[in-house]
Amino acid sequence: MSFLKYFKEQAAVIKERDPAIKTNKEVLLYPSFWAIYKYRKAHKLYEKGHYYRARKISQRAARKTGIEIHPGAVIGEGFFIDHGNGVVIGETTIIGNNVTIYQCVTLGGTGKEHGKRHPTLEDNVMVGVGAKVIGSFTVGENSKIGANSVVLSEVPPNCTVVGVPGRVVKMNDIKIPRSDMDQVHLPDPVLNDINELKEENKELRGMIEQLAGMISK
Repeated sequence: MSFLKYFKEQAAVIKERDPAIKTNKEVLLYPSFWAIYKYRKAHKLYEKGHYYRARKISQRAARKTGIEIHPGAVIGEGFFIDHGNGVVIGETTIIGNNVTIYQCVTLGGTGKEHGKRHPTLEDNVMVGVGAKVIGSFTVGENSKIGANSVVLSEVPPNCTVVGVPGRVVKMNDIKIPRSDMDQVHLPDPVLNDINELKEENKELRGMIEQLAGMISK
């Protein structure tokens, strides 16, 4: 891919997903713009078996941008890293189309696996700030990983994951649109459980008070 073609495509992606951008020139200031561009070059070399040259490009890009993408990773079109500092993407990671991740995200391995060691993110996935997705499983299409979540197992399509360890919250199989990048207003299953326990406790106390009243009569 020529630099001009990459610039046009990435500018469109960034303008679509980052409301802070005002001009096309600003994309040149984005660390992710250069990190992904260098990844594309390194990946081609990696596929041809030029591993040292590929790693040299990727490590130089990591030092300059704070974004480490292994050249062996397979990344689709429309990939966007917002802010980006502290992002790590492992060698056997597979990322589909129109995926968005934020700063301090790790797509890593457990250290105990061989072969496919890193996660697969299907189309339209969003991974929030500081989230860790660790292992060789799949995050299904249109799913969202909440900020600072730690995901250690399979995520079905059209779901939201929050918490440590990550818990899946079904979204009734409703597709999450790409424009929906809200990392804050996500379901909190732990809080929901606590609220349910509070309600049950309130009901039990009411029943006990009624029984106590009947006995006292």
